[in-house]
Amino acid sequence: MSHDRRLSLPESEMTWRFSRSSGAGGQHVNTTDTRVELIWSLADTAALSPAQKELAATRLGNRLVDGVITIVSSQYRSQHRNREDARVRLEELVGQAIVPDRPRRPTRPSRSSQRRRLDAKKRRGSLKEGRSGTWE
Repeated sequence: MSHDRRLSLPESEMTWRFSRSSGAGGQHVNTTDTRVELIWSLADTAALSPAQKELAATRLGNRLVDGVITIVSSQYRSQHRNREDARVRLEELVGQAIVPDRPRRPTRPSRSSQRRRLDAKKRRGSLKEGRSGTWE
């Protein structure tokens, strides 16, 4: 996924939960639900193809709980900004997870690297060979 084009997930697939946020903010924090939890189900989404879902499931395995990703944001004092932050983070996370791997181009070791490797093996072998012998 290129940096200028972000994945867009439908709002209808997102579930939001709000709670009181901790931290600075004085009385405002004690009265408003600014902490945001964004819950999104990878298995139920229609925004991704089956191949993309499979790729995302393997790459986001440690973030998934029963096929669901939860993003928490309480960075800002405004619920609106926290909602936007959580949504952007989810879209970036999923967007990076569905980028297919580049195929590996097979390469060969260079002639000089092969020569260095064999020289090192010969040096090591002669060192070990020097250990076997009788002391007189």
